[in-house]
Amino acid sequence: MQDTNKNVAGTSVIKPIKAVEKIGFGTFSTASNVVYQFKSLYYLLFLTNVIGINVVHAGMIIAIGTVWDAINDPMVGYWAVNHTFKNGEKCRPFALWCAVPWAITVVLMFTQFNVAYSLKIVLAIVVYLVFELFNTFVAIPYNSMGGLATNRDADRRAINVARNLGGCLGSGIGAVACLPLVKLFGGLDAKGNIISAACEEGTFLSSFFSSQSARGFFFAALVMGVVCIIGSFAHYFTTEERVKQEVEDESHLPFLTIVKILFGCRSWVFNMLYIICYGVVNMLIMSTINYYATYVMGSTGAATVIMAVYLIVAIAATILTVPLDKALGRKNMMIFAAAIMVVGKLWFIIAPYSTGAIYLNAVTFAIGITVAFVMFNTNRNNIADLVEWQSGRRIDSMVSTVDNLASKLATAGASILMTSALGMAGFDAQLDAQPATAIGAINALLGWIPLVISAIMLVVAFFFDIDKEMDTMHAGKAKS
Repeated sequence: MQDTNKNVAGTSVIKPIKAVEKIGFGTFSTASNVVYQFKSLYYLLFLTNVIGINVVHAGMIIAIGTVWDAINDPMVGYWAVNHTFKNGEKCRPFALWCAVPWAITVVLMFTQFNVAYSLKIVLAIVVYLVFELFNTFVAIPYNSMGGLATNRDADRRAINVARNLGGCLGSGIGAVACLPLVKLFGGLDAKGNIISAACEEGTFLSSFFSSQSARGFFFAALVMGVVCIIGSFAHYFTTEERVKQEVEDESHLPFLTIVKILFGCRSWVFNMLYIICYGVVNMLIMSTINYYATYVMGSTGAATVIMAVYLIVAIAATILTVPLDKALGRKNMMIFAAAIMVVGKLWFIIAPYSTGAIYLNAVTFAIGITVAFVMFNTNRNNIADLVEWQSGRRIDSMVSTVDNLASKLATAGASILMTSALGMAGFDAQLDAQPATAIGAINALLGWIPLVISAIMLVVAFFFDIDKEMDTMHAGKAKS
């Protein structure tokens, strides 16, 4: 039975959630971000520099996987909307049932298959498609439970802050701890660069891995997979779905009806545009930083220091987000997030080889991307309420999965453009030093291109005012 009281509008208000539940959200977010950061930072590098796939072909593999992820998002979300588990819940059980398959696919992504080049590409695509499918399943509770665990806005902000703190920890594991793990397993040299030497012949491991770097990445991914399982189970056993649809209606909702409901909600449309910009900027910077560290700074390991700075700043920004959101309001915080990312790129554009410029780029990116994450996820929880008020149905899983469709399609396009630009600029993973044109492309992908996208993000935030729509909803409920 729900433990609730009534507010003045007659809506059931759930009592404040306990700390252990917030920790559960943070733990699951840690696991999710371990996968995201590990994949984002190292998968392209693994494909090109470890298993020897051409950068253009590698970009196509990632683009195909991302497009599939975008397509299966609304498919899985639609099924979830019209499906109820035996325990009466809609979303939380996905964290339990999909944890192990999700972890296995992470390991397979960083497994070297000693087959012909064309078959190697096919296997990479298949594994990536399966990974993205399970990644979508575990993302349903990740994106929906903030709105289903409570209808208290303060607790929803607290949940998203816990998620982001967990995300920072996951980013640290995926970004900062990965290279030391690969080095621990013999895949990196003393300078932190990838070792291309073959495994010692006649050993047990040489039967499975043709190079030391392949072995290192495999065992690092194995550790990451275990972390994912622990995080998923912790989330399932500490959280609970409490928010129920106010009007009991379990009738089947056609897909086009759901899409019409979503696009009829102004806040959902603007939040979707904001998320698209966020996803593209995040992909460009996270996917390019290792190339910048390797070919501009002279060591792949330099990316670890940059990401450590990013992590520290992101944690501080997360802690400050809640009081600032209360003081400034959602719209102003969203504007601030985009604006600081724009400003942070200026020095880097002027002096792309400056150490200070790349670190300022990382610091401002950490602040902006952190604030944006907490804001758009809290918006999603509020939007689920707005949609229910407007249509009479709760469609939490579709609120996030349909905007993910748009975001991931945009990210896939950006991925193709990024790798194509590197290919046309003469990038060759076999070269110790890249041509000036390739270095220029890497600098552009970290500088002026994210600046343009962040500027678009700023414009979207300027015309977006969810606080006003929420006030209208509450006033309407109070009158009814």
